[in-house]
Amino acid sequence: MDHWTAIENHPASTLKALFDADTNRVTQWSFEQSGIYFDFSKTHMDGTLLDSFQKLAADQGLSEQIEALTCGAMVNISEGRAAEHTAERGIGAETSVENARLLKRRMQGLVEAIDAGALGNIEHIIHLGIGGSALGPKLLLEALKIGDEKYETAVISNIDGCALEPVLERFDAHKTLLVIASKSFTTAETFLNAGSVTDWMMEQGVSDPFGKIIALTAMPEKAVEWGIDESRILPFSETVGGRYSLWSSIGFSVALTLGFEVFEDMLAGAAEMDAHFKQAPFEQNIPVIAAFCDQYYCQVRKCETRAVFAYDERLKLLPDYLQQLEMESNGKSVMADGKTLDRHSSPITWGGVGTDAQHAVFQLLHQGTHLVPVEFLAVIEPGHSLAAEHHQGLLLNCFGQGAALMAGKSSDDSNRNYPGDRPSTTVLLNDLDGRTLGALIAFYEHRTFANAVLLGINPFDQFGVELGKEMANALLAGGGNQMDSSTETLKNRAFPA
Repeated sequence: MDHWTAIENHPASTLKALFDADTNRVTQWSFEQSGIYFDFSKTHMDGTLLDSFQKLAADQGLSEQIEALTCGAMVNISEGRAAEHTAERGIGAETSVENARLLKRRMQGLVEAIDAGALGNIEHIIHLGIGGSALGPKLLLEALKIGDEKYETAVISNIDGCALEPVLERFDAHKTLLVIASKSFTTAETFLNAGSVTDWMMEQGVSDPFGKIIALTAMPEKAVEWGIDESRILPFSETVGGRYSLWSSIGFSVALTLGFEVFEDMLAGAAEMDAHFKQAPFEQNIPVIAAFCDQYYCQVRKCETRAVFAYDERLKLLPDYLQQLEMESNGKSVMADGKTLDRHSSPITWGGVGTDAQHAVFQLLHQGTHLVPVEFLAVIEPGHSLAAEHHQGLLLNCFGQGAALMAGKSSDDSNRNYPGDRPSTTVLLNDLDGRTLGALIAFYEHRTFANAVLLGINPFDQFGVELGKEMANALLAGGGNQMDSSTETLKNRAFPA
């Protein structure tokens, strides 16, 4: 019997039965790392399942793949390169770690120069990017801001003018720094927005708009061709993937807005999680345990989605960030060896913010026909100075929802019957600061990688995003690029001749 068969044939116990059978269950299935407490006890994992998953992980070479990832070996098979985001945090090939360190010093020097007024009186920052070049910085700025930052920063990704125009109306062009974040420095959406910002600067009388542009890219020569001086280009390695790039110079706007020491704290927290992922045995390895749970619900219970609810307003963008990280990485139907994947890949990641979500989507979670594993995130220390009742109520709602999903409640009235036995995990941070947020994001990265290895897929390419871009470009080009009748009708209605 292979390991997947053993996992799939494992007798299903209820969560109540698992707790009744093991008074030590919470201790066995809870772990602490870098100021974060991870509670997996309300999942259906047990010792037998853990043993089967460990054997599967061994067969899939998870230990060897973790070593390959963290030493700079070629793990991105389809594109023939390493995936070196951990080198940005100090764990990787020696030359890559040293290169990342030197580039960080260059970035720190530019931050200090701007703070000292080298580019004039700067009060506003417009950070342009898309995907990983925007989602990471936006999450960090939202989560870690304290309200008295030296610069007001707007992260813009959408080419919808409704995203950019209000920022241009609010900012002073003469006091604005434009940051263009693009790994390839060819991203169409980013450069459409960049053109609009530079046009606005010139219209407002800024004599040298290009003197107030910073480029963040793995292709510095393209930034030079675009007209940006080398002294204001912050490169990063091509082996750092876009959705893993917030640790590189893509984090410049974060370091400038929040302070370089906050950025360094974030790197340090991520490095702590890197070391844990690299060294901890599987039965104590937090990202690996999380991946085992993911695979159990996806493959055995056939759960097609996973819900993430942050019971902290500062983390409201985390579900958005995880959508790209998890679904762009593991939303594949082909394995790394080119064979068709014969089981589910990444579940659909979705979520929201507590307590808002309780009055919107929790009806389905408690009584709907879909089984949805839920992940709760909360922070012990509040991020505000209002009355203690605010934070107490927030945390108790978070804990109560997890308890209710597990316990359920029987009723003779079927409309008021809660089946219970619905799984959840809880991630509880001591505080929300650079270190804990860095460790948390690294946890999700490594969880995503562990899931990919268990499935035998490559999480570091994203060819699935290309076809839609090609179609859009073909429509833009016009001419003989004829589409299906529905698409042609839509185009003609929007742009009548």
